[in-house]
Amino acid sequence: MARERKHPKGLMVLFFTEMWERFGFYLLIGIFFLYMTESKDAFFPGMGFSGAKASDIYGSYLALVYLTPFIGGLLADRYLGYRLSITIGGILFALGYFGLSFYNETTFYLSLLLIILGNGLFKPNISTLVGKIYDANPKYRDMKDSGYNIFYMGINVGAFACNFVAAYLRINYGWGWAFAAAGIGMLLGVIWFWAGQTYATDIKKADVISPPREDDIKMKRIFGTLFLPATVAAILGWMIPGNIFSSDSTDAFLFFSLVVVIFYINVLRKARAEDKQPIKALLSVFGAVIIFWAIFHQNGAALTIWAQKYTNREIPAAVEGTIEKLNMNQVVTTEPREIPLVDLHGSEVLDEHGDPETTMGPHPYFENIPEEEWPESGKKNLISTELFQSINPGFIILFTPLVIGFFNVLNRRRKKRGKPNFSTPAKIGWGMVITALSAVVMIFAVVATNNGETKASVGWLFGTYAVITIGELFLSPMGLSLVSKLSPKRITALMMGGWFLSTSIGNKLSGVLSGLWDMYDHKAYFFVTNTILAALSVILIFVMLPWLKRVIREHMGE
Repeated sequence: MARERKHPKGLMVLFFTEMWERFGFYLLIGIFFLYMTESKDAFFPGMGFSGAKASDIYGSYLALVYLTPFIGGLLADRYLGYRLSITIGGILFALGYFGLSFYNETTFYLSLLLIILGNGLFKPNISTLVGKIYDANPKYRDMKDSGYNIFYMGINVGAFACNFVAAYLRINYGWGWAFAAAGIGMLLGVIWFWAGQTYATDIKKADVISPPREDDIKMKRIFGTLFLPATVAAILGWMIPGNIFSSDSTDAFLFFSLVVVIFYINVLRKARAEDKQPIKALLSVFGAVIIFWAIFHQNGAALTIWAQKYTNREIPAAVEGTIEKLNMNQVVTTEPREIPLVDLHGSEVLDEHGDPETTMGPHPYFENIPEEEWPESGKKNLISTELFQSINPGFIILFTPLVIGFFNVLNRRRKKRGKPNFSTPAKIGWGMVITALSAVVMIFAVVATNNGETKASVGWLFGTYAVITIGELFLSPMGLSLVSKLSPKRITALMMGGWFLSTSIGNKLSGVLSGLWDMYDHKAYFFVTNTILAALSVILIFVMLPWLKRVIREHMGE
């Protein structure tokens, strides 16, 4: 007798499609900041941007790449359907990655635009499709939370593997080859998505465009009341003399986002009576989790700086030979060369023309190593910085079965006592508590190294990533699940876009916060700021928790 399936067939097709998409996305994230700050005179030249400019571009890119999903969700809900949106998005992704492989500043920005548009069509709709294939069959509906956890693990299989590929290619062949690998991975994902549907027919069945209703907002009106005003607002934000929020790009983004937020408030205001409470609950959660993303996505900027400059990256002797054979090591030397001049904050010193001043010295890695401890050979073999980006996805692969098992055991015990399952909003709330603790780990790391005067053990990065990974597993897949549960069917992808809008704002905030790194004399205060922000979000979620539970109970029977 065949064993009964616990999850729909389409889950594995979507799992591996998302795995390849995230392979490319996180490959870029892993080397993006390094590429932008690499000197134009290096053997494999980078963009030569200052740390502040790179942080601003990094935050703006992450913000925009998660802002466009609300548009992609709207187009899928109304016109394109989920499968076509995913396909077009995947092709745009690939074109953007291939474009980055050409060393040219104009091509650099155009390629980022393609990736931003591609994510807008791809990301909300594949996440929505996961929920749809569970909703299509009543026997799978109770497994939706664990289904999203499994799907989320697929994201991180790609995110784990990509950094090893990126390190090998960019160290041995240059940045362009690493970006091209991301494009190839995305094309493989698109091919798999369509080939897999010959096996998983539930995907095609779930891809149904809901019929229009009289109370739907017309696209012409959406253009006139959303896209046009948001674009005008962004232009005004960019043109404001001086800056309100640290940079022109931040001002433009926040002005644009404000109009989008107003649009979602109008969606709530004009919703049917039975839909108002679920939409209100979702918008409240979206607002509360912004801080999570602001802290989490510092992995590509602030934590990359910590790994690059403050962490002992020397390869252990036991594996040094193996890593050298794989050509995945970074060699640094004490030989004097021209390096950027930095002040006591670690900021680059600029001349009267605004260009970085330079001085002669060893590789910057040796800045916080006493000269008497420099190697006699004059060189060190280091772990490549981007490999630390694989710690988080590696932990997700390891911890996902444990977290799923934990909640399964917890829910069985609650059921025996006549209590309902541990609610999705409660999981999100505890995820924020754990996120706050991850920032506390880094406070101790700064103190242990006397504010970076000595190299930190890699154990601190492993520790903070381990903690925030558990928080992420409590929060991020549960957010996707909550949107799928509470959204009115007609606007599911649009509301999924709202989830990614909160991600977008948080991502931009992560760039803003990371850009403040050099302003802190004592780096512990940087992480204290993160802790305080996370604590405020925790308070907000737990204050709303009884109401959120009631809304879900009324509409889902949880």
